[in-house]
Amino acid sequence: MCGFVGYLNQSDVNSDVIKSMADRIKHRGPDDEAYFQDEDASLGFRRLSIIDLAHGKQPMLNATKTKVLTFNGEIYNYKEIREELKQLGYEFKTDVDSEVLIHGYDAWGPDLLQKLRGMYAFVIYDMQKKEVFGARDHFGIKPLYYYDDGQTFLWASEIKAFLEHPNFHKEFNERLLPIHLSFEFIPSKETMFKNVYKLLPGTYFLHKDGKTETHRYFKFNYDHIDNSQTVEEDAQKIRGIVKDSVKAHMIADVEVGSFLSSGIDSSYVLAEAAKLKPIQSFSLGFNDSKYSELSYSTEFAKEIHQQNTPLTMDGDDYFDILPTIMYYMDEPLSNPSAMQLYYLSKGTREHVKVALSGEGADEFFGGYNTYLEAFPFERYQKMVPQFIRTGLARLVQNMPRFHGKRFLVRGAEPLSERYYRVNYVFDKHERDEILRDPSLNVDSGAYTKHIFDEVKDKDEMTQMQYFDINTWLPFDILHKADRMSMCNSLEVRTPLVDKEVAKFAATMPIKTRIHKDETKISLRTAAESELPERVAKKEKMGFPSPIASWIKEDKYRKRIETAFNSDVAKKFFKPEALMHILHEHINGKSSMQKIFTIYTFILWYEVYFPENTTATTSKLVHRTQV
Repeated sequence: MCGFVGYLNQSDVNSDVIKSMADRIKHRGPDDEAYFQDEDASLGFRRLSIIDLAHGKQPMLNATKTKVLTFNGEIYNYKEIREELKQLGYEFKTDVDSEVLIHGYDAWGPDLLQKLRGMYAFVIYDMQKKEVFGARDHFGIKPLYYYDDGQTFLWASEIKAFLEHPNFHKEFNERLLPIHLSFEFIPSKETMFKNVYKLLPGTYFLHKDGKTETHRYFKFNYDHIDNSQTVEEDAQKIRGIVKDSVKAHMIADVEVGSFLSSGIDSSYVLAEAAKLKPIQSFSLGFNDSKYSELSYSTEFAKEIHQQNTPLTMDGDDYFDILPTIMYYMDEPLSNPSAMQLYYLSKGTREHVKVALSGEGADEFFGGYNTYLEAFPFERYQKMVPQFIRTGLARLVQNMPRFHGKRFLVRGAEPLSERYYRVNYVFDKHERDEILRDPSLNVDSGAYTKHIFDEVKDKDEMTQMQYFDINTWLPFDILHKADRMSMCNSLEVRTPLVDKEVAKFAATMPIKTRIHKDETKISLRTAAESELPERVAKKEKMGFPSPIASWIKEDKYRKRIETAFNSDVAKKFFKPEALMHILHEHINGKSSMQKIFTIYTFILWYEVYFPENTTATTSKLVHRTQV
């Protein structure tokens, strides 16, 4: 588990730049560093040693010394691939998975990617062909960015590394601000920096002769749903698949721990891991018991005879760390649980280098309560013709007290516009109200309609899951998991975001995913034989926090008020509109996510574009040294 950087050489760039870029992401790999440079390319590497601690130095050369590799991640089936390569005559000098990649690319080229099971991002530079090959894992667990302005080509595990390159032109991608305000992330290859792109999950790039091509080698789909499957049958299969995946994700030459909340996902992962060896778990809570899950997690760990380490944080911890969090995120992300994940990772890293986590279960097995919306909306659409639904929506649009208004308005919209992830924070009308330049505003539904179109022949619930697997999972859930863990030099592994788990999940019919008012029923049924019933049946809580209450406290509200009247706020927003949203929240109308999205964007902008502001909302911004 590591971080890497690289660029194609230019005559006006000092050779020391590669080290400065690597130092910028030292948190990803504090154990070791190494570099490769020739007349055409420079590659840098920071290592967090997990497997074969004494060997596996990178950048790594192939046998003929014509290709060089930098790699971040873990390949869980590397031993099987190594045996296949040995049969082809390849010799191995180490027991690290990175050597499988460099020899595998020699043997199979991009077809190597079809064989891999794991979480990974890697880049191989071919010295003979003068080309750069980069690949990212199936679901986007590990990050890979590249900068391409037509003259300069850079790549790195995190965007912040580009700041050290003299030919990187840092520009804010203002036209994407309305998209961010809608989704809280950018659901495409674009980023909030001009000419900086994220390599999408299941994709590889090839850069040669000044041109970058991207190719999709994996695409999750629902083309093989088996409607004959039953809940019991699927539950039995899930037991075997989860057992196998957890076992694969336990491979390490250092101690492995596990995150633990009160919910089914992390509890199931921990229970399976505990069958293999004793494993320490880590849980985060608050002083306010209404938001704290520590009592649940501590009790469960005791039941399966494992040690649990409780960690806590308070409001000062939460708000003080926000500028630093925005720095590590690279792009603004307003998921409130990121701060909890930061402190959970920080406390966990004091004990172990690797931790298992339960991400992915909700997306693959149907765990979000919003998926239940599919049933009433589909019935409504079948019973009532479109022209009548449209008429009813128009009729009630301006009737603020009409009961059922929201359902009737949304019932006239296609799923690509109605699904709540599409206007997760601000809808188009609300963005018009707050943006200083409303002409920037765009239809966020149109921005992601192509994703729904890819599964337009499927039912609505399946479309929702497909959308989440392709957007919410990689750009929010896995993004914050990677950043918040790696900034603390902790490797987080997600056994439920796995090639084999997803392969089976794609065959499950609706009846084995969700039924009436119960979510992920097959996963819960599978877990019932492994977990106490109170855990297997527990309603989803997410990662709760008291932030909505904290915002109403004077000392935190004043921080937000300062931000909402700052130079950045005046540059992009109407401060009076922002203050109105804040006052509504104080007076009882919940606007926490809206407030938090604007607040974190302002902090992020101050961190990454301090030259464009005359004052910052927090002295802690300067700790990031952008």
